[in-house]
Amino acid sequence: MIPDITLYDDVSLYDFIVAIFVLFAAVIVAKALTLNITRVLKNKIDKEHLGVILKIVYYGTLTMAFLFILPLLGIEPSAILVLGGIVGLVIGFASQTVVGNLISGIFLIVERPVKIGEQVNIDGVSGYVEDISIISTQIRTYDGLYIRIPNEKVFTANITNYVGGLVRRFEYEIGIRYSDDAEKAISLIKELIERHPFVLKNPSPLLFVESLGDNSVNIVVKIWTPVSEWYSVKTELLWKIKKTLEENGIEIPFPQRVVWFGNV
Repeated sequence: MIPDITLYDDVSLYDFIVAIFVLFAAVIVAKALTLNITRVLKNKIDKEHLGVILKIVYYGTLTMAFLFILPLLGIEPSAILVLGGIVGLVIGFASQTVVGNLISGIFLIVERPVKIGEQVNIDGVSGYVEDISIISTQIRTYDGLYIRIPNEKVFTANITNYVGGLVRRFEYEIGIRYSDDAEKAISLIKELIERHPFVLKNPSPLLFVESLGDNSVNIVVKIWTPVSEWYSVKTELLWKIKKTLEENGIEIPFPQRVVWFGNV
């Protein structure tokens, strides 16, 4: 049995031992929480962001334990909490955007709608994701410009991930003259794209006459490719289709107008 010995200001030896025990238990609980969080998230987020989350959980647990043992040590926490509340209120009004970005950054790190190196469009800004920090996301545009977007805006914006899937589709609209054979044109284009090594057979390409325009018969070509080869295949095939049609006497027409002169 622990003797009722008063250390100072009505703080007994028993209270002091309990306070030490609570603090020791809080350290054990904080370490256990960080270990479990590390096990769950280690393959989902990078080390830098994981470290930030672990520190928040660890020191947050110790802070709650510290507030719990204050009365045992003869310290009234109400005054500290009131002062902290006032300071927190002032800081909160002064830094609402920062706090919003911080919270959004944590959600982005956990959810991971985009990853570093991916090509995305965020709120009209297109380019490569260079960095995702706890406050902002950095995009390198296709022109080489670096744009910093606050995480709160990233979290609430519509995000288009150009490389999020394994395959991606592109399409052309190719106009030929009315005097040309549309079935022959489709056959030539189909033969050309079937020979390309990066054109997928499943989903299969689509070729059809979509509309009869003012100046041309418009053929639509829809092609699926691996996402890593999407841009190179798109640019390469368009030129090859043009050359193949020309070599077979099928031309892309110039705009034409029929002018009627009335009797004067």
